[in-house]
Amino acid sequence: MKSYTEYLWFNTKRRKELIRITDTIEEIVKKSGIKEGLCLVSAMHITAGIIVNDDESGLHKDIWEWLEKLAPVGDYNHHWTGEDNGDAHLKRILTHHQVVLPVTNGKLDLGPWEQIFYAEYDGQRRKRVVVKVIGE
Repeated sequence: MKSYTEYLWFNTKRRKELIRITDTIEEIVKKSGIKEGLCLVSAMHITAGIIVNDDESGLHKDIWEWLEKLAPVGDYNHHWTGEDNGDAHLKRILTHHQVVLPVTNGKLDLGPWEQIFYAEYDGQRRKRVVVKVIGE
């Protein structure tokens, strides 16, 4: 079994952003040389996540509205520590911090509408994502 690792860095202009990274992940899988295996994509910060879904603007708006209903900006106990990002931590729990994707014949094996997104909930500072491809 082989493995290949790369890191992606993000420093978003806005506090909350959804960034499509499918093409970048596909390129990393290609560089890995792995034909059959798995690709892990994991946000390495506690206020960011990875989402696999459709790249459709209406859905993006729905996702942000849904997250805001479930984890609204507000007054959280976490803020007593001097932070103001309690909602960002909860949003990350709702969307998860990582995904594992199949690699078949040297390519991501995604459904017809599936795209990969980096979801930033407390941006405007440098954050990292690890991409690890394992297999044969």
